Amino acid sequence: MGDDRNRVCPVELADSLDGRIRRWLQNPRKILAPFVREGMTVLDVGCGPGFFSVEMARMVGENGRVISADLQDGMLAKLRDKIRGTQLERRIRLVQCARDRINVDEPVDLILAFYMVHEVPDKKAFFSDLKSLLNADGTFLLIEPRLFHVSKTEFQATVALAERVGFTAHQGPKIPFSWSAVLSVA
Repeated sequence: MGDDRNRVCPVELADSLDGRIRRWLQNPRKILAPFVREGMTVLDVGCGPGFFSVEMARMVGENGRVISADLQDGMLAKLRDKIRGTQLERRIRLVQCARDRINVDEPVDLILAFYMVHEVPDKKAFFSDLKSLLNADGTFLLIEPRLFHVSKTEFQATVALAERVGFTAHQGPKIPFSWSAVLSVA
């Protein structure tokens, strides 16, 4: 049996990523409030069906932007359907990533990578790509799943790799069943 930790979440399971129980355990506004401000440009990399993107779009306000990037067009389609015809449609830009590139080239104030870095095959290139996008005073919020996916040792190795690429790591927020780190440009 192969290692499933590096496989992306199938689009068929997208609805499970957006439920009431998850919203209670991982309340987007509560998690993001210390990091998101009005007028920011934020990148939700591996956005899935937009669980965090939608709330970030509300938080950045009319003058802010959210770049929602995902590898799977099906996930982006779910987010597109969710925001179609709302004021959030103007604030959220959908970007389909390539396997080896995020496909974003504008600077951002905040990067959110929630439960997806363990799925990235070339983490060093991924972190380098993100570092080139993050403004000098920006923040990168890295959150990985504790249960069944990422051990403490694996998370520490991921953070150490980010530091070797040029990020400085700080303690992240406490989120149930999760490891977290706040990264900034060194």
